[in-house]
Amino acid sequence: MKRCFLLIIDSLGVGEAPDAKEYGDEGTNTLGNVGKAVGPLNLPTMEKLGFGKITEVNGLKRINESTVGRLSEISVGNDSTTGHWELAGLITETDFQIYENGFPEELISKIENETNYKFIGNRHASGTQIIEELGEKHLNSGEIILYTSGDSVFQIAAHEDVLSIEELYELCEVSRKHCNSYNIGRVIARPFKGKAGSFERTYDRKDYGIEPPGETILSHLSKNNFTTYGIGKIMDLFGTEYLSSFVHTEGDSDGLERLKKEINSGNHDFTFVNLVDLDMVYGHREDPEGYYKGLQLIDKQLGIIINELKDDDLLIISGDHGTDPTDGKTDHSREYVPLIAFKKESQKVYLGDLHGFTNVASTISEYFGIENVFPGTSFLNQI
Repeated sequence: MKRCFLLIIDSLGVGEAPDAKEYGDEGTNTLGNVGKAVGPLNLPTMEKLGFGKITEVNGLKRINESTVGRLSEISVGNDSTTGHWELAGLITETDFQIYENGFPEELISKIENETNYKFIGNRHASGTQIIEELGEKHLNSGEIILYTSGDSVFQIAAHEDVLSIEELYELCEVSRKHCNSYNIGRVIARPFKGKAGSFERTYDRKDYGIEPPGETILSHLSKNNFTTYGIGKIMDLFGTEYLSSFVHTEGDSDGLERLKKEINSGNHDFTFVNLVDLDMVYGHREDPEGYYKGLQLIDKQLGIIINELKDDDLLIISGDHGTDPTDGKTDHSREYVPLIAFKKESQKVYLGDLHGFTNVASTISEYFGIENVFPGTSFLNQI
């Protein structure tokens, strides 16, 4: 049977987008700048697939054994939600609301009154920094850490000794309900553990996103009786209505193992995977050395994955935005994302720069022989 695997390497940008200036992101290139900072990079599988062909990367040759190119985003905004939605065929025309100076007191009061919790923080901050700064006060007072970023995110951090995972999730669910009226893209649970000076965030993070307001590749496939499987935070970004199966992951190694298991013994038609570590653990923390280590982990597993694909399987690799760990900012960067399309008998085609992440959803539609209802152009005949 035909199967398609869409693998999103969260934050893996490959050069400033045409509208990068509007976002203050001129000169960004997540992959290329990591190569400049810590290179030459040794990523043999990514080199073989063609990552060095689509942008200049210190250490990677300009070769490709698959169909490769870059995608620029149409949607307004620079968020994981808009990036994933557009890859799935849905363009976001109105940006989610960003509250860089903190959330309105009216919103905070509504949540505090309903939950009987009090918030501290309520400002733009790096997650690791604000946890170190306010973690001890949080432990002593029981007040809950709230912060945001340059994206539309309402992030709630709580130590596991103050709130259990279930209690933190319940708080986020109430917050999600109230944040809908303020057009906030995601409410994010950020649990952590440890002692002051050595706090550590856990993989029990959970995102509560707004339900997609239109057709996506998941809903389109589901309505046409194809089975769908979400690995990682796919269920957080799209909901679960159109996922036949879904699973939370504890980091990229776990996500890649689950992908390999599905390739070897699974029976879903379409598998949608998000690998979050490069963004969450390294990109936002401005850590190019760590980013490279994360890339090496992915590269090694990709080498196994492409060898285990069956003849009719299609693997598409892309990203949702950039998070350049060398640009002096902790937020996402407006960049092209990679487009790598691989089959056992792939053509070696260089597509160049394509307008719209939506081309991915259009291609998947044609691959499964269903109508292309998305505003993109299929590149299936060039794979």
